[in-house]
Order: sequence, then structure tokens, then C-alpha cells
Amino acid sequence: MKQVASLSIVVFTMTFFNCSGKTSNESAIIKPVSAEQAEKLDTAYFASGCFWCTEAVFERVKGVYDVVSGYSGGKEKNPTYRQVSAGATSHAEAVRVLYDSEEVSYNLLVEMFYGSHDPTTLNRQGPDVGPQYRSAIFYQTDQEKRIASEVKDRLDQQGKFKDPIVTEITKFKAFYIAEDYHQNYYELHPNQPYIVSVSRPKVEKFMKSFKDRLKDQYK
Repeated sequence: MKQVASLSIVVFTMTFFNCSGKTSNESAIIKPVSAEQAEKLDTAYFASGCFWCTEAVFERVKGVYDVVSGYSGGKEKNPTYRQVSAGATSHAEAVRVLYDSEEVSYNLLVEMFYGSHDPTTLNRQGPDVGPQYRSAIFYQTDQEKRIASEVKDRLDQQGKFKDPIVTEITKFKAFYIAEDYHQNYYELHPNQPYIVSVSRPKVEKFMKSFKDRLKDQYK
């Protein structure tokens, strides 16, 4: 009986508590910034597990004006969610962050990135396992590379985490926007089991740690 019960729990967990599957036919309401505004903003690319969580984290940061879920870090062109989530590509679930550097610096974004997930687990975040859920910073300039590396080294030296940081710091190549139903997923599906059990605790923990950096509506 224990084996049967255990199998049922595993199936339930894999079905409802991982970052996969389309649970609603409702399309995300994406509100992109205007082209004129986008030209004045800087862009950063991060991966820290399920992009539903990562998107929700950065959307709450003051100075961030747009966050888009997608795929980055791999060589395959135009990957689909089915391919990436199955580990059939070399891409990671990632986000593109548009921000005003006069309101929030890249250095601070990197600090919040490291502080919003567990950067010490290789190819895993919570129930999501595989290189598609790896921790990664995709830098575009030498300055971004330096900042990402310096923050990582400082956190390691300070013993911020129990284990060494394994975040991949790699040159940005391309970003492919994920399917519409993944955009704003955290906001549109507040009662989805994964959101309730995994995403919400992660986002709430982040909000407590960086309360002074949040947009007013999230304080």
C-alpha cells in the first residue's frame, strides 16, 4: 500500500506542482511599454528556475517597466515551451527585464536576482529539475559581466549561502519570447496549485527581503 500511495503522490506532484502545462485558455494581458519609452530603457536577462516566478519577482521592482518570459542560453532557434520544458533544447526559462537605470541599477538587479532564488542548486529550483531551470545571468557587456561576477564572489566570500553559488554567467546571444499564456502567469492564475505552493512563497519571501525596492502598490 505504501508503494501505491507514494506513486500517487509522485504523479500528483509532477502534474500539479511543477512549472509546466497550460492550465487555462485565457491569454495573458500583456501591456508592453511604448516603443518611445523602450528606447530610453535598459535591458537585462536572467534565469532562475520557472519563469512564472522570475517574472513576478522583477515585475515588483521599482524602476522595472516591463518583464517578458521567454527562452535564452541555448543554440536552437525559435524553441517552443514543449521543447524547452522537456529538456529537448539547451535553453533555459528566462526573462527579459526593461528597466530605468536612473531608478534601479544593474548592480541592484543582480543583487535582487541572487536574493530571489537559490543560486547554489545546479540545474534545479525547487520541484523543477533540469538545465532548463538553471540559474543564469546573460550579460551583454563586459561591465555587466564584471558586476555579475563581483556580486557572486562577494556573496560567496560573505557566506551568504550555505553552499557555493553555481549561477552560470554567460554571454547573451538571443532571447525568444514564450507563448502568450505564459506572460503574466502569476497574476492571471493566482489559484493554480504551482503558483500557490511554489511561486507565491518565493515571491513573498523576495518582497520581505527587498521591501524598500518595491513599487508602491506592493509595499
